[in-house]
Amino acid sequence: MLGEKLKEMGVVGAGGAGFPTYVKANSEVEYVLANGAECEPLLHKDFELMKRYPAEIVAGMRLMMESTKARRGRFGIKSKNVEAVRAIEPEAKKHAIEMSFLGDFYPSGDEYELVYTATRRLIPAGGIPLQVGCVVNNVETLYNVHEAAQGRPVTRKILSVAGAVARPATFWVPIGTPFREVLKLAGGVTVPEFGMFVSGMMMGTLSFDLDDVVTKTTAGLIVLPREHYLVTRTSQPRQAMARIGKSACDQCSYCTEFCPRFLLGYQVEPHKVMRSLGFTASGSLHWSQWGELCCACGLCTLYACPEDLFPKEACDQAKQDRRAAGLKFTQSKPVRVHPLKEERRVPLAMLRRRLKVEEYEVETPFDAAECAPAAVRIKLSQHAGKPATPVVQAGERVRCGQAIARVDAKDLGVNIHSSIDGTVAEVADKHIEVRNG
Repeated sequence: MLGEKLKEMGVVGAGGAGFPTYVKANSEVEYVLANGAECEPLLHKDFELMKRYPAEIVAGMRLMMESTKARRGRFGIKSKNVEAVRAIEPEAKKHAIEMSFLGDFYPSGDEYELVYTATRRLIPAGGIPLQVGCVVNNVETLYNVHEAAQGRPVTRKILSVAGAVARPATFWVPIGTPFREVLKLAGGVTVPEFGMFVSGMMMGTLSFDLDDVVTKTTAGLIVLPREHYLVTRTSQPRQAMARIGKSACDQCSYCTEFCPRFLLGYQVEPHKVMRSLGFTASGSLHWSQWGELCCACGLCTLYACPEDLFPKEACDQAKQDRRAAGLKFTQSKPVRVHPLKEERRVPLAMLRRRLKVEEYEVETPFDAAECAPAAVRIKLSQHAGKPATPVVQAGERVRCGQAIARVDAKDLGVNIHSSIDGTVAEVADKHIEVRNG
């Protein structure tokens, strides 16, 4: 069965949380949707992948359709990405897969948004696409499904390097490659002090650690000067973010009015969550429920708020606090699309200007240069579910593609494979290091 193969070969969602793909392959749905939206500013790795591997991506989609008994397939792709459309569309037509053209707005790749655009179905509040007969896969995940079916495990990652680097580009690199090696492929950093946004400025994380490594879910690195607006505000402590919000939020509600989930009809109201910053514990719990269905897209914090406050981070904290307290919010009214949803979409060009990164919006062309790091540090948890358990020991010789950590058949998770030929240098609690050669 395809599901067993995907677990064995280590296939997870390459576009986000790393949910094991075999779970989706084992479901039964009406639609399989390919997510080629790629709406994070400055990242273009999916665009490059679709241009170069259209047959493999569509083949992976067909395998998922067969496994889930899906009657229909739809390919979500931005109409502005003409070269990718020209590559994908003929392959899709061969298999009666329909195209679903998306606008150049953020967050067009959110799965709630994609499901609604492609099928006009609304996922239940707090639910998943499966509940409305859909499975959604990122295009790189579909490429990996095809590879897994051929017996090739996930050992490499395609990612974009953009921002303040000499040669912005897109590369394949072995999983576990240190960030410093990835930056060398892009010609090095062009500023003396910098921060790196890992997998995006909106939904990714800010890092200053060059020894951190590429995982199965790393979409790219965006390098910005240390003094850049985004780096300075994102690196503030959470306590400072809350203190500023408590003193400065005037309840204008712009954060809510531009919230993509609110506009789809879900009870997400970040401005009410911001009220909780100044309330007692009971008031905090009352208002914080309005952040529980937040998708953490970051539009409220990085685009909508006229005072540069942090409603997204307040929602993150609200979700964390409510989980710790054992509280769960249930939407009290039917999900209905807001009548002004289409008029409040945020074009990528406007978002880039708001983020002050327009100067870095350039192509990141595919570069076939081989990345051969001296060592890789392969994390045992690169997916939702249980971490994999090592099955190798220090000093052991391994080959690229060999399983070095496994997940029990009954547990949620996938196997982990060596991404290079070499010798196991260390087996630690959270990673396995393999030295090249």
